[in-house]
Parts: sequence; structure tokens; C-alpha cells
Amino acid sequence: MTPSAGRPRQIRARGHVLSCERTLIMGVLNVTPDSFSDGGRSAEPHDALANALAMAAEGADMLDIGGESTRPGHVPLSAEDEWARIAPVFAGLAGRDGLPPLSIDTWKADVARRALVAGASIVNDIWGFQREPDTAHVAAEFGAAAVVMHNRETIDPAIDIIADMLALFERALEQAEAAGLPRADVVLDPGIGFGKTPEQNLDALRRLSELRVLGQPILLGASRKSFIGRIYTSTPQERLPGSIAAHVAGILAGVEIIRVHDVAAHVQAARVADAIRPRP
Repeated sequence: MTPSAGRPRQIRARGHVLSCERTLIMGVLNVTPDSFSDGGRSAEPHDALANALAMAAEGADMLDIGGESTRPGHVPLSAEDEWARIAPVFAGLAGRDGLPPLSIDTWKADVARRALVAGASIVNDIWGFQREPDTAHVAAEFGAAAVVMHNRETIDPAIDIIADMLALFERALEQAEAAGLPRADVVLDPGIGFGKTPEQNLDALRRLSELRVLGQPILLGASRKSFIGRIYTSTPQERLPGSIAAHVAGILAGVEIIRVHDVAAHVQAARVADAIRPRP
């Protein structure tokens, strides 16, 4: 296990250099009709484009575009169907001045490749290279950064969830290095809400600092997640205060990136949390 060298300074993504001197904001763009969080708000290409431009204007440092819902009970898509949903969005954003780097939210190597050809700079894999290991090779080929998320096929309440994360992340980092993807450009995501009990989600949030032992940038995505509704009864659209609370706790624990639906509110919260956070 590689010792932590402190807070990573920057992430390189196809010519973009993302500085971690402050918390980075990843805006969520779900181009799906069955998103748990926004009920298909960006399902149509023209709505998706408008929402992407709005998040950029609000201060998003990157935009994460996905075409397959990952909500419980979602209908899996083929690579062709997934790409058909998001291709118009990438086409509409290509070449626009002033946009932040684009991320493709997929675990499929073929979709990742098409998105990178269309202008994406980051591959966000919710299965951490474990479903399709070739996704690591695709990211490396294009010089993209990658986010590897902890996930599990089955929920096991008996395991130490942080130990399970560390084991998966070690495998993913070895795969990245073998593929030629620089370790410095691989971001770790604890996968809040994926393959975990409600208590394991909270345990992961309490123990985020333990992931620092790997020396990698960390992304936290707690936005509108169901664990907030279990703590305080609310619909996904009513969970902005809980989302901010979880993300600020993560920032104070040292995470570099937060993945959010409500960009403007989180930009302000992150700037305040950054000012409070102790400096190394």
C-alpha cells in the first residue's frame, strides 16, 4: 500500500490541468428518462445542453454526462443505446468556448471511447474497471483522467466497508498502471449509495480520511442520495441541505472533488469549507 504524500496538487486530463488547491465541483448531467434525482430533467438533448451550460455558468469545474441510470431497479442499456442518448449532447457541447472538461459516466469501454473521441477528458467508471477492464486502456490511450468508484454486486453488512474499498482501489490502481494510465490521474470515489447498507454509507463518510493512505485524489458524490432521506424524510429534490452537509464533512476530511446536482449552492459551500479546512 503506497503511503500518502499529502493532498494531491493537480489532475491531468487530456491537456486540462485541474488544480486541487481548492475543492473542485463536478456537475451531474443525467441524460436519462429515469434518473432518481431529477426525474428526467435532462432526458431531451436540448434540455441537457441548456442544463450543461447553466452548470458551467454557475461554476462547475467539470461536467459528468451519463446516459444509463444506476438507480435501484434500472433497466440496463446496450452500449449502442447508451451512446445514442448522449451523442447529441457531446455534439452540442463540442467546440464551445469556456466549457469545463467533460466527463463520461460509463463503465463500458466502447461508450468511453466514443465519448473521448467526441471531446470528453475524464472517464468516470462506477465499477472501477472491474466490469470492463479495457476501460482503463481506453482512458490511457486518450490521456484521460479516470474516476474509479467502489461498488459491489451484493450488499454484505458484515464487512468492513473501508477495507473493501481499499482492496478494490488497489486492484484498480494496478490495472491503471498496467494500462499506462498514470496513477496521479486516477481519482477514487467511495461510491456512497452503491452496494452498501445505510450504516455502511455513514461509516464510509465518517472514515473518508482513511482512504488518504493511497495518496490519490478523492471524489465524493453524496448529492440527493437515499441515506439523506433515511436520516430526514425527504424526496431527492428536497435533499440539498443534507447534500451540502455531507459534502462539507467530506471537504473537511480532505476530499478534492464533490459531484453534485446543485452547482451554485455547492460552489458557495465549498469555498467556505475550503477557507475553514486546516492547511497541511
